[in-house]
Amino acid sequence: MGSEIICGTVDRFLYSNTAEHYAVFVLVGKGFSTVVTGYLPGVHEGQEVELEGNWTSHPKFGRQFCAQRSILRLPTTIVGLKKYLGSGLIKGIGPAYAERIVARFGIESLTIIDKTPERLSEVGGLGAKRIESIIEAWKEQKSIATLMVFLQEKGLTPALAAKIYKRYREESIAVLQENPYRLADEIWGIGFSTADSIAVNMGFPANHPLRIKAGIIFALNECAGRGHLYAELEALRVQTLELLKLTEDDRVLLKSALHALYEQGKIVLVTHEGVHHVGLVSHYNAEQDIAKKIALLREYKHARVFGLDDLYKLLRAGISERNVVLNEQQQQGVMAALSNPITIITGGPGTGKTTLIRNLLALLDKEKVSYKLAAPTGRAAKRMSESTGRFALTLHRLLEFDPSKMRFTRDEQNALDTEFLIVDEASMIDVFLANAVLRALPLKAKLLLVGDRDQLPSVGPGAFLHDLMNCGLVPTIRLTEIFRQAQDSLIIMNAHHVNRGEFPSAHGGLNDFFFIKETDPAVLSDHLQRIMHRELHIKKTDPQDIQVLTPMNRGIAGTISLNQVLQGILNPGERPSINRMGSLFKEGDRVMQIRNNYDKVVFNGDIGVIDRINREDNAMQVLFGDRMQIYESDELNEIVPAYAISIHKSQGSEYPVVIIPIFMQHFMLLQRNLLYTAITRAKKRCVLIGDPRAIGMAVKKATTVQRSTFLQKFLQALLGCPDQVRREYE
Repeated sequence: MGSEIICGTVDRFLYSNTAEHYAVFVLVGKGFSTVVTGYLPGVHEGQEVELEGNWTSHPKFGRQFCAQRSILRLPTTIVGLKKYLGSGLIKGIGPAYAERIVARFGIESLTIIDKTPERLSEVGGLGAKRIESIIEAWKEQKSIATLMVFLQEKGLTPALAAKIYKRYREESIAVLQENPYRLADEIWGIGFSTADSIAVNMGFPANHPLRIKAGIIFALNECAGRGHLYAELEALRVQTLELLKLTEDDRVLLKSALHALYEQGKIVLVTHEGVHHVGLVSHYNAEQDIAKKIALLREYKHARVFGLDDLYKLLRAGISERNVVLNEQQQQGVMAALSNPITIITGGPGTGKTTLIRNLLALLDKEKVSYKLAAPTGRAAKRMSESTGRFALTLHRLLEFDPSKMRFTRDEQNALDTEFLIVDEASMIDVFLANAVLRALPLKAKLLLVGDRDQLPSVGPGAFLHDLMNCGLVPTIRLTEIFRQAQDSLIIMNAHHVNRGEFPSAHGGLNDFFFIKETDPAVLSDHLQRIMHRELHIKKTDPQDIQVLTPMNRGIAGTISLNQVLQGILNPGERPSINRMGSLFKEGDRVMQIRNNYDKVVFNGDIGVIDRINREDNAMQVLFGDRMQIYESDELNEIVPAYAISIHKSQGSEYPVVIIPIFMQHFMLLQRNLLYTAITRAKKRCVLIGDPRAIGMAVKKATTVQRSTFLQKFLQALLGCPDQVRREYE
């Protein structure tokens, strides 16, 4: 069946996933109105579009048009102009000013802005400064007009064209003609599929060497997205051939591309027990650097020697400010930290990790030893400060990230000035952050890593904490005794129940853990209404203290759907707002950053609150802790609503009230450490809602996919435990 072409104006968005460029919107044409779905980045309200695709029938939503290709044009109607100018495409013009401009100049609005922009002063409320901003923004739009035409001919949208121009400026067309696959590596929001589509439209053949090399790098990055630093060579070959839709006859081209990437210093090949593994050089170098630094720390002869016998006596007597006598495991942990260059303390909730740290700090204060405290996230650092009474930083602040140079200021040449570094929530640290921490650590310093090995692994690639614990070369103290006061919490006890493979219990006379049995996710919103009413009106809970944690983003019990429900409950009423690509942002909304933005020093997973919305500029101010950040119109795709977030994104955080929906639709993701991590995020109350079958499935599934890393082997090879691991290319 052949494809069809329809034309019309984008009326409004029903849904948009900016990260994947997937959109659902209403298209209005001559005599018709229909819902359109498709991967269509850059489409704005008011845009006139020509779409190529096919009609489909959705079982729930009826007849829709599924678009595979789009051609975008400037609007030619009054309604289209208002929507287009108000979409935020031109900085300085939001919905309100769009209304005024079109009311004054009508269909000639774009011509006026282009040819006689001084006439914008005829529009009420447009001051000289704003007009200047509009003129500059329009000039930039004009300066990329040639690029726009070029790219639209190649199937790109204005939004992507603007991103490309922002990165390469006048060199944009030259870069694309030489190697369009650079876009996937160098521009956030443009993935391999988009770059590949551009290349195909530019005439690059399917077996072009640049395409095959880009496919290999993309496949390795896909592995990294699942936590792996390396891929088995044969599996990588199969994956790349499948991705690029090549045949077995093209294996020789794939081999040539692998050799070329190796010669260019982009990949390495590591052989272990006769199996070849391929990895990105950046991953390999990070693991090698970590192993080498740990070897140096172990060999360094410390000038500072502690009187361990005397300190041990103080410890047993209870030196901390609360006069708490540590149990034997905690005492071993403190003495190990004082005796070794690197020590790991791991344990579940209620096992006394914080008490151990406080006692260690009391000893360091007594000995006048300088120390620093840090954690991977702002929330974790704040919690560390509150629990210890000492100042703690995020690791990025500790290492002093410099956005202008895109690197940490603290490194081997500018090491941290400290004798002791204590890092909490160490299970969250990926291989790159671990390498940065160790590079900045002076040889004289001792490092204590504190974490919970049973939580979910780091969002980023690698298995830093697990590899150190499993290598047999870094002293590791596991705290297992649950303290009596912790036994008074069903949250803590149920976390340990789940960790032992037992179904959580809502009984025992305690009221901090509740289980609501529900097999139908369609009524989840009703349960949330009742829970929120109880928390907000009976318990007098601050809305910002309630966090919903769910396994996935899609579906009726996913973050996208739940955020719409929760926004109406937790932030009701009319407030200044922006409707951005199907997501409604209101002042007072909780939002989350979904990518590392080093210019703002705001990182993936950071949560803030919208403080102010400027509808005229389609911009907003977001408060992250004590720091206010401004998001311009073209940056709004970096944040998403955060009343409900994925369990993975909750790592390192703690919330007074946590609500966890678990249903059978989540079955692909259900595993023990996922549920365990979710429960341990709750501080005062935890509400588990869901299907007992799904919860049982999560509890039973203890096996997790082992991440492909070689840090453990590199450490053993360097520190006297040789293993058959070598770097080569065959």
